[in-house]
Amino acid sequence: MTEFGVGTYIRNVVRTLGRLDHENEYLLIGSPAKVEEIGSLPPNFHAVALVTPERTLQGYREFRGALQRHNCDLVHIPNLFSIPRMLPCPYVMTVHDMLEHMSRSHRRGNFLRSLHFQMTKRVLAGAARIFAVSNFTRNEIEKLFEVPPGRVDVVYNAIDERFLRGHASPADRDLIARRYQVTYPFLLYAGRISPHKNVVRMIEAFSALKTELGRDKIYPDLKLIIIGDDLSGNPDLRRTVVRSGVQHDVRFLGFVPIEVLRIFYDEAKVFVFPSLYEGFGLPPLEAMAHGTPVVTSNVSSLPEVVGNAAVLVNPENVFEIMRALYRVLTDKALRDRMKERGYQQAARFSWDASVRRMLEAYGQISNPGGAHTGQQPAAD
Repeated sequence: MTEFGVGTYIRNVVRTLGRLDHENEYLLIGSPAKVEEIGSLPPNFHAVALVTPERTLQGYREFRGALQRHNCDLVHIPNLFSIPRMLPCPYVMTVHDMLEHMSRSHRRGNFLRSLHFQMTKRVLAGAARIFAVSNFTRNEIEKLFEVPPGRVDVVYNAIDERFLRGHASPADRDLIARRYQVTYPFLLYAGRISPHKNVVRMIEAFSALKTELGRDKIYPDLKLIIIGDDLSGNPDLRRTVVRSGVQHDVRFLGFVPIEVLRIFYDEAKVFVFPSLYEGFGLPPLEAMAHGTPVVTSNVSSLPEVVGNAAVLVNPENVFEIMRALYRVLTDKALRDRMKERGYQQAARFSWDASVRRMLEAYGQISNPGGAHTGQQPAAD
């Protein structure tokens, strides 16, 4: 995958704002290259270039100066910053997950961990509104940082429109056969490769699955394709593959463009996503939009996102993951049910619906007593 996280979020939110709102003025404050990636927008959107990296003191001053110069009514900060900002106007903030306070921070010393927590708490306390990407994330924010419930809105993510362009054509299948030499049935994982993604157990489950399929003499050439980060920072995965005896059946493809990823989603027999923690978890929905059955975790936000359209497993139980994969591969009636339910579930989430909720909050905050006609930076 080439595009994860906040960049994709900003692009979809801004493009949708461009479709829905031609009245309010928006400033896109950031690096010119990032603004350019968003593409053409209506004339009520204006780019304001930040020359200095935004996470530096000089970058913060430059950002704050831009807000003052343009007399902004409201700023939307699209991800959780832990550094409090004395901004000249109210701000809303999107929180994608609380992972940083559950994994990275425990590697710091007690003082740094406590400081980081307190600064994050101040940032959240100062926000006029917080947009959480799921009910799960909202509950985490309220529980960890004692934020009053009325200040957190659930505004779901949705899949990128490029995943909605129909099924793979013969030319598409030929492309992955020629470019990636994929001519066999496969299971697919797409996403970052980091400890909480649980990729090691997924490989172990695949190894056990190959043994079961071998006994029953079915799917002899089944492979596991892993699309995501470069493996150089994850040598343990290579060791797991060798230790599990599936070095000829697991392929790491690294990053692929969305236009190619959609073909892999479409052609996969099963999409497997046994993550231990997700603030939202888009990849299962992206697979469902292509009619591909999904096996995913029964923890964090994932049950909320996939509804009744996926097979849910305990992500810490390798054999439960394996049994679910076996069942989905071999039960055609189940696969057909999952396909239809998957289409319906993916359609429940839309950027139009989510951005309309944001617009409502923008109006309430920037002009509580009436219609808003000022400028709103959509992102910094």
